[in-house]
Amino acid sequence: MLEDPALYACLGQDPALAEVMARIGPCRLRGADGKTPYQALIRAIIGQQLHGRAAEAILGRVCALSGGDMPEPGFLLSLPEETLRGCGLSAAKYLALRGLAQARLDGIVPGSTEAALLDDETLIARLTALRGVGRWTVEMLLIFTLGRHDVLPVDDFAVRAGWQKLRGLDLPPKPAQLRVEGARFTPWRSALAWYLWRLSEEGKSVRNALTG
Repeated sequence: MLEDPALYACLGQDPALAEVMARIGPCRLRGADGKTPYQALIRAIIGQQLHGRAAEAILGRVCALSGGDMPEPGFLLSLPEETLRGCGLSAAKYLALRGLAQARLDGIVPGSTEAALLDDETLIARLTALRGVGRWTVEMLLIFTLGRHDVLPVDDFAVRAGWQKLRGLDLPPKPAQLRVEGARFTPWRSALAWYLWRLSEEGKSVRNALTG
């Protein structure tokens, strides 16, 4: 949980956001999650366009091939296509995982120590060059795997929906607009994103109960 007083002073300068923070409570981003960038990207690639349970099931089958752990790059590359596809991977995800493994061996995908020395935009530029890895995926890695504090994923639908709700807008903001308006919350934009995610979720369970 982020408890830096500077975070709450920065975000609390906005009256509407201060009200949201008071209602939701402390930011529960927990910093780096202990995964390497390579491991986080395996999980991200497998999980693309899948519900959580389905993604976890496929990931579990892939990990089972290496004794329950995330497969190391060399081992993953040694597996026949039919073995990996048999875990439930699409052809595109199979190719993306092979490209990721080779990129890790080539040093394009950094280890945790090297990643800590690289700035956000350098990591985004390097990793989005990989097949199946977009900017949003790398931004999630920055926030949840590397624990970066100043990342605002402006293309994220829920972040934009949260901003729409915060400002009482008729439509979600365009990404470029949100990037400009979010700049004043530097260097705590990851926490801003967290509160916008939470705000976008408020009331959904109630509505689902009433309509389900």
